[in-house]
Amino acid sequence: MIYVIKRENFSTTNNGVFEGWGTSLCWWAHRVGYSEELCEKASRLFFSKDGLDLNIMRYNIGGGDDPEHDHITRSDSAVPGYLIYDKKTKKTTWDFEADKNQLAVLKAAYKAAGDDAYVEVFSNSPPYFMTVSGCSSGSEDAVSSNIEIKQIPAFAEYLAAVSAYIEKEHNIRIKSVAPMNEPDTAYWKKWSPKQEGCHIAPGRLQSELICQTRKSFDSYGLSHVIVSAGDETSTSKQISSYKKYTPQAKASVGRISTHSYITRRQKALGELRKKEGFNLWMSEVDGSGEIGKISGEMAPALWLSKKIISDINALSPSAWVLWLVMDYHKSEKGYLGKTDNCNYDKKRGHWGLGHCDHDKKEFVLTQKYYAFGQFSRFIRPGMTLIHVSDNILGAYDKKNKKCVFVCVNCNSKTKNITLDLSCFGEVLGTCKTVVTSGSVENGKHWNFENETEVKNKILNASLEKHSVTTLIIDEVIL
Repeated sequence: MIYVIKRENFSTTNNGVFEGWGTSLCWWAHRVGYSEELCEKASRLFFSKDGLDLNIMRYNIGGGDDPEHDHITRSDSAVPGYLIYDKKTKKTTWDFEADKNQLAVLKAAYKAAGDDAYVEVFSNSPPYFMTVSGCSSGSEDAVSSNIEIKQIPAFAEYLAAVSAYIEKEHNIRIKSVAPMNEPDTAYWKKWSPKQEGCHIAPGRLQSELICQTRKSFDSYGLSHVIVSAGDETSTSKQISSYKKYTPQAKASVGRISTHSYITRRQKALGELRKKEGFNLWMSEVDGSGEIGKISGEMAPALWLSKKIISDINALSPSAWVLWLVMDYHKSEKGYLGKTDNCNYDKKRGHWGLGHCDHDKKEFVLTQKYYAFGQFSRFIRPGMTLIHVSDNILGAYDKKNKKCVFVCVNCNSKTKNITLDLSCFGEVLGTCKTVVTSGSVENGKHWNFENETEVKNKILNASLEKHSVTTLIIDEVIL
């Protein structure tokens, strides 16, 4: 198979500057942050150059539920809020120690990521006393807006105040804020056993929250923090919500972010991005998909790799963010009275990249982890993405004059490919090959295989079965 690399397929989003790879810190960071040992291991495995080298951290500012409620059953997802509300006096007091676990992970991750670190704060729900239902998990019917209209300014100020605390007290630079999460859905219902969530209707309410967030962050001296919206669960919802933003809201938004759980209108959102000229992130997705009946532990890894490429080809985002790096936890005691349910098969589709064994104080990784690293370790912030095919994602590093191509082979046989690099002015270097395949115990994990000569701007490469392969070509000049 011959793939011709064309200049017209270079991404122009964010002026062609890729901003990176990342993950949300909730809920896993809230669960593991009690342990200094686990914080250190997490920062190394996920955010350092020795690990995935992720640079984007999405820190969840919890709303905090009514302390009399006890309906969330997961051991990790009851993220605490920073405000304590006295129902008798109707006054609030700050508790800046409430979310110390997630903050501990954030600090370790921020340090490990170094100069490339990008912190976004986001919210799933306002504090319970700012909601209609009195519950931070949602409204009574899941389709009614659950934020009190009169509380929108107070909620925006809450987000700004917490962000100012993180910046000033922990010396962590925040670059963006997302004040709502999947707001136009019917997921968020009072007494949910899963998590916080808040329906916020598109149009006036979403626009008001966006504008108030901008106003509050400015008033707290955080004008450098851009407002991101609206993190809808699907690309079609994101298109619909964007079109209903008021002119004032659009003027207040510094970036549009979408989740890609439902992709029916992915290409349409990509086209809207081109037309409107806004920056775009794919800010959350994961799933339990798998590819190949006989691909073993690579089945979930191949699914994730194909998902990354399909999202980027359709949307051309400037960042791609996994939902949770750790979605499973194992411990005999559980946590805060909740039990942990770690039950998955490494060969079958699973959320996250493995699990955390709290009894042994270690992270157990799957091939999904290593497949993700084939992208995140080599396509770095500052590069320009190149859309090649549904199995290949490319990137060009203008500063270091380097080309990277991540290739996915879902077949049960070796696949030979040819990359035609004639669009470049010069190709002088050789090609290094890095491979992930097989199983965690006996397979390959970012293995450097060989160096191949590039002749006359033509690269011939062989992709082993059920593998993710990264090709790195040095000395490439446009």
